[in-house]
Order: sequence, then C-alpha cells, then structure tokens
Amino acid sequence: MIYSLFDSAAAYRPTEAEQSEPVPPIEAVLFDFSNTIFKLIDAGTWLRRVAAETGRAIDDDLIEKTAAQLGETYRIPEVAAMQVGRDESAEQHRKALLGWFAHVDFLQGIEAEAYAAIAAPDAWVPYPDTEPLLRELRRRGIKTGIVSDFPWDVGVHMEYFGLDDLIDVRVVSYQFGTEKPDPVLFRAACERLGVDPRRTLMVGDNPAKDGGAAASGLRAYILPGEARTGERGLAHVLGFFS
Repeated sequence: MIYSLFDSAAAYRPTEAEQSEPVPPIEAVLFDFSNTIFKLIDAGTWLRRVAAETGRAIDDDLIEKTAAQLGETYRIPEVAAMQVGRDESAEQHRKALLGWFAHVDFLQGIEAEAYAAIAAPDAWVPYPDTEPLLRELRRRGIKTGIVSDFPWDVGVHMEYFGLDDLIDVRVVSYQFGTEKPDPVLFRAACERLGVDPRRTLMVGDNPAKDGGAAASGLRAYILPGEARTGERGLAHVLGFFS
C-alpha cells in the first residue's frame, strides 16, 4: 500500500504491524572499515616505506611534492575513470591504483612496491577509540560486523592489532563483486549475524554508500568525512543504546 506520494525508495517492505509498532531496539552494529574504524597510514609514512623497500632516496620536500602530485593525478579523467567500481574485485583495485601511481614521478617503475606497502598488515591502523568501543559492545552482548568496500579481507589488519575477535562477521565488496549501497551487502551481514535489519545500525563516513543501508531497513549513523588524527568519535554509537 502507498502511504505517501513521496515514499522513500526501499529494498525491503515492513509488514503493516511493523509500521505501526514502536521502532525496535538496536541489537547489532555494522561498521564501515576505511576511515571509520581504521585509517591508512599517512602519506609520508607510506612513501618512506616505499623508498626503504626500493632503495630510492626521499626527503621531506619530495614527500610534499609527491603527495601533491598524487592529488593532482587522481583527477586526470582516465585515472578517475579507473577508480569507478575498483573495490568490486582485487584485480580491479590493483589495476586502478597501479594506473594512478604510473602518473606519479616518484612511483614510476615501482608501482607494485607502492601497492604492496598499502596492503601490508600494519598499513591500516585503528583509531584510538576503535578498540574501546568494540570491547564495550562485546561486553554488552551487541553483535558486530563490518560491511566495507575493500579489495581484500580487512581481517588481516584487524588481526595484526589483535582486534579480529571483536568483530563477528566481515562482508567485503570484493567477495560479492559489488559495492555499497547495494542491499546485497547489508542483507548478507544481517543474515550472517542472524539479526533483523530493522534492529541493526550501520556506522560509516559516506552518506551515499553507508547511509544507503537505510534503504534495506537499517538505521545509519554517519561520521563527518574529515581526516582524523585523534579519536574518530565512535563513542557516540553507544547513545543508540539505553
């Protein structure tokens, strides 16, 4: 039944009883990975690691120049086009980043080494408030999962920091050949957790991708997209629980 001329698009259909009942409490929390609970090491650290691995000389001035060139070349139309859908498979992601790095002077000829440095277990680090929140959710008996656009299993990074046992399921785009906000990803996570999407919260930093969980019945909490060197603000998630 249509209740409004302006119903929101939805990939689920609640029963009439569910529409009239109180909104159910949250029983599970899903997290985006990148820039939500983990972040990539800073550009300077990454470039120094690449330099050490390849024997190329680098200093602060070259780091600054290379970082600027990375931003400039990312906007080249052919480079930008390669980034579309890159997290649908490991192959697409590798091709997209190697194609980007090939336009950066310092990285030319060592694109593969630069890519390997990004994939290293310690190349992605948790925010200071990631572990405290995950442990508190575990203490409260709240189920947790990850739904992320990523080209490999993020568990390798969580395991490195001893946090893999704090997440119950991981649903990653490359496993399904699709990216958020495809309902397939959110539904898969809820099914694996054994929870109703309407009793699940999605936490992320992208209004379109993570906020798209709402079309599958989840609630969504969107963090600011700003780069953070300190806490991410994850403690606010606890405000969804009485």
